[in-house]
Amino acid sequence: MTQKTHDIRPGQSIELLKELHILTRDGQMNQDSRRKLKQVYHLFQFIEPLLKDALAAGPQLNLVDHGAGKSYLGFILYDLFFKEQAKQGRIWGIETRDELVTRSRELAQRLGFGGMEFLNLSVADSITSPALPAQIDIVTALHACNTATDDAIRFALAKQARHIVLVPCCQAEVAAVLRKNKGKALGKSSLTELWRHPIHTREFGSQITNVLRCLQLEAHGYQLNVTELVGWEHSMKNELIIASYKDLPRRRPAERLNELLEHVGLEEMAERFFVPELKA
Repeated sequence: MTQKTHDIRPGQSIELLKELHILTRDGQMNQDSRRKLKQVYHLFQFIEPLLKDALAAGPQLNLVDHGAGKSYLGFILYDLFFKEQAKQGRIWGIETRDELVTRSRELAQRLGFGGMEFLNLSVADSITSPALPAQIDIVTALHACNTATDDAIRFALAKQARHIVLVPCCQAEVAAVLRKNKGKALGKSSLTELWRHPIHTREFGSQITNVLRCLQLEAHGYQLNVTELVGWEHSMKNELIIASYKDLPRRRPAERLNELLEHVGLEEMAERFFVPELKA
């Protein structure tokens, strides 16, 4: 007897797990596939409560996954949650590579996952695309490269998302601005020592980018949980940011964000990390 369902939840699509290479073609599991499945369940345990919360508000549960790639995340969420618990819900995968969009559409059709759609769009263009509804419940962006994570935040704010799930990726833009303004900043504050050396510029740029993203979300009324995805050995980028809209006070995080931009010489990036206008 094979081990093909040993670690798999009841009702999961065996065909999907084969397509995602979590199961071998003959339906068996090896050590690598068990690790992949563990990673999937680890991420799902963070997202499932958000899905249930959004579903409690109504059956039309809308989720958009940015930088979807092969839509690994979208397919897993549909298989584990949508196909039974949110049958009126929809998942959109946003991806710029046309061949991956085509592949995902074909796989969804083959699996009978009728509530999944895939759009060949950039994250920025998706904000105004008529193919997406005006309000989205949950926005995810896992390893959306460079500024795509910030575009996903902008999308989520525009769509009044209830929950946002981010695993931020490389952000060279902030490091480039830090590098450009380094000479001017060196005489202004000893804090500049944090990014004086090139390797520190890159590392500090990545760190400060995520700090600014968190402050931006808080300045728009979101409550944050910042943690890590344990066991994601395939990537060094394993910071997980979960934002849930709670209509929290906005003034203090907005002030902190603007102060931070000024202290580290990133004032020119205020539009990227935009916050609501502070009222007197």
